[in-house]
Amino acid sequence: MTVIRPFQGVRPAKELASSIAALPYDVYNREEAKEVVEQNPLSFLKIDRAETQFPDDADMYSQSVYDRARDTLDSMAADGSFIQDEAKCYYIYALTMDGHTQTGLVGCASIDDYLENRIKKHENTREDKELDRTRHVDTLSAQTGPIFLAYHAVPELNQILDAVKMTLPLYDFTSEDSVRHQVWKIGSHDNIERIAHIFEEVDNIYIADGHHRAASAVKAGLKRRGEFPAYTGDEEFNYFLSVLFPAEELHIYDYNRIVSDLNGYTFDAFLDMVRSGFEVSEPQTEAVRPSQKGEIGLYGNGFWYSLHAKPFLFSEDPVNGLDVSILQNVVLGPLLGIRDPKTDSRIRFVGGIRGLEALAEAVDDAGDGAAFAMYPTSMDELLRVADAGKLMPPKSTWFEPKLRSGLLIHRFERSEHLTT
Repeated sequence: MTVIRPFQGVRPAKELASSIAALPYDVYNREEAKEVVEQNPLSFLKIDRAETQFPDDADMYSQSVYDRARDTLDSMAADGSFIQDEAKCYYIYALTMDGHTQTGLVGCASIDDYLENRIKKHENTREDKELDRTRHVDTLSAQTGPIFLAYHAVPELNQILDAVKMTLPLYDFTSEDSVRHQVWKIGSHDNIERIAHIFEEVDNIYIADGHHRAASAVKAGLKRRGEFPAYTGDEEFNYFLSVLFPAEELHIYDYNRIVSDLNGYTFDAFLDMVRSGFEVSEPQTEAVRPSQKGEIGLYGNGFWYSLHAKPFLFSEDPVNGLDVSILQNVVLGPLLGIRDPKTDSRIRFVGGIRGLEALAEAVDDAGDGAAFAMYPTSMDELLRVADAGKLMPPKSTWFEPKLRSGLLIHRFERSEHLTT
């Protein structure tokens, strides 16, 4: 049994939705985020990444940054940029990219379901990023970016969503990356009851994307419980904003790695050591995009190489058999000394949507290190890991299209500035 609750969504005025909606906070680096806000002052990034409103040398983790995010949200509520629905309801959020549509139900998941593992995780998280988002949620008394959840499709729920999708949407726009975003409200009391009952029969839900946001929302909720020990469990801080999609509709893309140095080795010496676990191709100038599980593209010293894992590296274990685990256990850890990718500053992760050229450019600009282009983790692999109660290495999956932040917000406390 899982709990997915309706809520009073805080959302943009219809004419502003396309301008306010923004990609998730962690898609951009600081410079990129600031550029977006400068080009579009309505962008929700000025709330999700409020350091964009400060000088470049300002501490992005200063409490004043989180306070600015709260004040900006309140200001936009006061001027009518955001409104709040009068009654609790569910919403539908459909995204269409390259002709494929995935349809999600927007509601609030229970932090107790998370703590008791009915909402299953599959990735580790980085503590510094958890702390950042926990402070953001706590200061705003709101979750501004939804957690991307997956469940096994339920025909009855599909029928409800399909019927609502026949009506006029609240929002319907195409973003700059050619993704169509449509949002509907489910306000019918009958449908709300049916949906709640459907999820009471769902044993498990899976975090597809947003592990940091989920962990942060839970920590912020637990903090509130500590501050209000007489809590009943019905308070809004006991729930977090989520969009739930049928697992069968989701696509996973590659999530690649860049290391800043080779742990003191020359590139040729490093490549020789890699050969103990991989068949290594001849160098080439054309980027290597892996075409099958067990293949990794390596870039370094001006050339690309195709690495094919040798048979002894494959494992039936759902975690150790992942390509990202093979890379971590055979190359990043023992050869490059990156034992904990959660905390090691020598590694960074680049979503496949940025292209392979971005990997080569980063290595060339640094004049050292290497990049690894990965074959995408499959949805089946993700579910097997989660069902086994295990965790993947961090940043093992990259989902597209990305959910927009700012379209629907879950506030714990009603702002005096909000109108209905």
